[in-house]
Amino acid sequence: MPSSKKEGLIFGVMMCFGMVIVMSLYNAVINGTIHDFSMFSVVEIAIGLVIALVLDIAVVGPLARKIAFSLPIDRSKKINMILAMSSCMVIGMVLFMSLFGLVTAVFAHGLEVENLFTAYLMIAGKNVIMALPLQLLIMGPLVRGLFTKVVKPRLTSPA
Repeated sequence: MPSSKKEGLIFGVMMCFGMVIVMSLYNAVINGTIHDFSMFSVVEIAIGLVIALVLDIAVVGPLARKIAFSLPIDRSKKINMILAMSSCMVIGMVLFMSLFGLVTAVFAHGLEVENLFTAYLMIAGKNVIMALPLQLLIMGPLVRGLFTKVVKPRLTSPA
């Protein structure tokens, strides 16, 4: 996978882009706002992508790596590290991005909730139900495949 900071950044952008787009659509569908798609929705998604990238690079990524490498798993098997790292990333990103979703819903759409913590737990629960299989079964393999076959050869080939 990524073997330099530049490769890591490109890989992170690819993964965040895919996950943010799909999770934004998922949340719009489950909240009944898919029909309200507008330029504001595009701005929300763009802001979400920037926040996800910053979290991936500065907070969740390093923490997920630390946790994944501290787990008592057989590190000689690549699949074990992929599953550990991906799972830790999903959990961390869901916890942060669900907070972003709650704040967006409260301020932009006038979501009225009696208990913000309960609303946050509901949002995070719904998001992890979608994000974990999406990452492990679809987006992770897709992005790793594209990165390995398309991006990495272009970065390592002489100009």
